[in-house]
Amino acid sequence: MNRRRPTLLAALTLTATAALTLSACGSDDDSPAKGEDKIAGADTGDKASVSQSPSPSQTSAGSRPEITFPSDVKNVFEGGGTGDAKKDAVLKDSSLAVNAVDEAIFKGSTGTKALGYYNTEKALSSSITYVQGYIDDNDTWIGVTRYFNRKVTFSGEDQAYVTYCSDESKSYIKNKETGKVDRSAATADSYVLYNTKLAKNAVGVWQTTDIASNRGDKACQP
Repeated sequence: MNRRRPTLLAALTLTATAALTLSACGSDDDSPAKGEDKIAGADTGDKASVSQSPSPSQTSAGSRPEITFPSDVKNVFEGGGTGDAKKDAVLKDSSLAVNAVDEAIFKGSTGTKALGYYNTEKALSSSITYVQGYIDDNDTWIGVTRYFNRKVTFSGEDQAYVTYCSDESKSYIKNKETGKVDRSAATADSYVLYNTKLAKNAVGVWQTTDIASNRGDKACQP
């Protein structure tokens, strides 16, 4: 059973209509993959895929914290180059918020610098609870998770909404103590739909402030 990114933030509420205006996505909680949502009908037109297994140089510029991944895991974010500088900045920081949560899982700590740098408010508290679940179970994950059909809308100058799907069909839970990897076959629950809210802080970082997910959502199914 895939428990990577169980319906972690499913109960959080988004206060804007962006969740309705952005493309719907799908999710799966029990598939052998790692994440939470994948948007059905992944936009195969999103050809600009960005593979993000963070390296030290990726986030070390300025005061941004470094994010690093083990060699056996990777997050791939599709559609990062929209041609709109503002939307691209939002998508970049949105992906870094995801990476920050995963890094905390890999390091077995809820006190990593990046976790609270790219996530705040409800999103941070929920992410901490989520990461702690992995720590308590002595679990991590391996493989590749794909994020696709990412859409951005704005509400004013400093608030944005991002919806996206995740495909966890090639990511798997691994127990740190036993080394056992759960490679159960992918199911509808291997795809997750996410609705997120972001706010631009004083130093120009688009922090994720709220997030809701729906595992197995039909919108994200292949």
